[in-house]
Amino acid sequence: MPRRRRTFGLTGAAMPRDRAGDREIRAALAESRRLFVSVGFFSIFVNLLMLTGPIFMLQVYDRVLTSRSEATLATLVAITAFLFLMMGILDHARGRVLARAGARLQARLDARVLRAVLSRAVSPAERSRPATGVRDLEAIQRFASGTGPFAFFDAPWTPVFLCVLFVFHWMLGALAVFSGCLLLLLALLNHARTGRLHAELGEATARSAHFIEQMRAGSETVRGLGMEDAVIARSGALRGALLGRTLTASDRSGFFGVTSKTLRLFLQSMMLGLGAWLAIQGQVTFGVIIAASILLGRALAPIDQAVAQWPLLQRVLAARRSLAALLAETPPERARTSLPAPRAILEVQNVTVAAPGARVPAVRGASLRLEPGRAAGIAGPSASGKSTLARALAGVWAPAGGSVRLDGAELEQYGGALGEHVGYLPQEVVLFEGTVAENIARMDPEARDEAVVDAAKRTGAHEMILKLPGGYDFEVSAGGAALSGGQRQRIALARAFYGAPVLVVMDEPDSNLDAEGTMALARAVEGHKKRGGAAVIVAHRHGAFAQCDTVYVMEAGRPVPATADRRKAPVRQLQSSARVAAETAPPTERQPGSGGGARTATNVRAAGGESPLPGARVARFPTGEPAQPARPAIPGRERQIADAIARVTGARFRSGRADEEHAGAAPGGGDLVSTDRNPRNDAS
Repeated sequence: MPRRRRTFGLTGAAMPRDRAGDREIRAALAESRRLFVSVGFFSIFVNLLMLTGPIFMLQVYDRVLTSRSEATLATLVAITAFLFLMMGILDHARGRVLARAGARLQARLDARVLRAVLSRAVSPAERSRPATGVRDLEAIQRFASGTGPFAFFDAPWTPVFLCVLFVFHWMLGALAVFSGCLLLLLALLNHARTGRLHAELGEATARSAHFIEQMRAGSETVRGLGMEDAVIARSGALRGALLGRTLTASDRSGFFGVTSKTLRLFLQSMMLGLGAWLAIQGQVTFGVIIAASILLGRALAPIDQAVAQWPLLQRVLAARRSLAALLAETPPERARTSLPAPRAILEVQNVTVAAPGARVPAVRGASLRLEPGRAAGIAGPSASGKSTLARALAGVWAPAGGSVRLDGAELEQYGGALGEHVGYLPQEVVLFEGTVAENIARMDPEARDEAVVDAAKRTGAHEMILKLPGGYDFEVSAGGAALSGGQRQRIALARAFYGAPVLVVMDEPDSNLDAEGTMALARAVEGHKKRGGAAVIVAHRHGAFAQCDTVYVMEAGRPVPATADRRKAPVRQLQSSARVAAETAPPTERQPGSGGGARTATNVRAAGGESPLPGARVARFPTGEPAQPARPAIPGRERQIADAIARVTGARFRSGRADEEHAGAAPGGGDLVSTDRNPRNDAS
């Protein structure tokens, strides 16, 4: 039987916006229904025991003082102490139960919210905005675990206390009802005057915190460019606006809170005065005076508590709306049938890709096919759609049209298992807090050490990692700040190859690599091809295409094979770089007889006696120009790149030259011909 993955909640496919997310929240709350019922059960006895004080006052004034019985007083004191002890225990118990209900809510939705936040974060526009999903869930959890919900559990007992006051005297009950309506009106005014203000305060807080986090993450840029005063001034403006809204919200909330508290105390005093007048008239006893004042305080306590908790309640209501919108816009993945491990057959058919939230697609009608044991390079100018296409091939961004298939199945059909079959090296390398081994293993707690070391060896990072303090157990700070750019790049490259994926998509894999790292990259791709895998390399530096069998150039948002009849600048750059490599090679590295009819670029060695790139081929160029004098040696990295270019162009130049001559092109202008060759059949 195929294994199916469990998903949270509903898919929300046929539900209005935000409604599906709200249902998910209610479903999570419903799982704690028994806990809420137990809180309500405890609240019954807590509120009944609240009558202990008024009853004790009645007995003291009406029995003890008239009978002057010390035994009766002692008995009443003992009973009252026991009842108040039980009330305290039950009140504490319902607080503990409510805290666990809030914790269960967070545990139930935590993974779901984090998945939604990560799903939304693939959009560059969303990454530039503060992520409030986790904070919204925490706000709901804190409110559910605090004293705020007690107002809702105690509110149903307000009519009970009012009825007791009516039993004492109808005038006492009428005063209590008037007091309750007055405080309720004050609470509604508080909502009307501060609701929008608290929402703006929450947004301003999120913006300020997000900018400070950006400033902290980019501290090197800030200090290096002398931007401290500017960013501090910008942060000060944001925090100044936040402080202004905070003061305004505090003033308004404080006004309503103090007004509610003062009015409640005044009404309790009026209840004492009314009781005293009725006692003078002989309509009530003296004990009713104190009892009525206490009962009025208990009847108005839920309303007074709601007014005091109103700012937090506003924040929770806004958090619930925001969280419901987040969950509705990113529905959970449906359960999918597990597919077997695919072959490295990548098929891209008429794919159109746009960044999430963007209206204009960056890739239009892209099509290509990649077989096992082959690698494709994608070149092109900046903003031509290279990285967008790479994200679509790795399954990061879903195409708006067309299909991306791996061994016949669309990428989305693999669901969460896609990462096991596709390795991805993004343009912006990010490492997480943890050891080097944990980062290579993609933070998998069940990763095998053998698989981690194997991935590092296959990408040539093993020796580099061993030189770190602690080796594979070296602790990486957030973002990899303790490592150099090249070290982070090579660790991320090993992470992309971890688990032996059948397809590896790399975006600017040589951006921070030195000559040794570039050679390690070429060897990793070569070894991956020999094992039957496929690779896609997106790069500006064409030395990264050393092991590519096909090179594409992005043209009008579409990858076009770089052939002889398409004289694109990247292709000419490849040839000119290889031609320079042949001209600048020292005489000892030239092939015998190279001074005759052709110039030859052989394995150009890096500075310091580094070994040449394994498998580098000879690139021959026709003699259509006079011999050039020897030029200064190219630095190590440039030589390595030139050697890598020669590796790509050497074996194909003759066929490209023949195609060009057949097409009637001018001599000496042969461009790179991208042919679908089998690397196993090429001569070294």
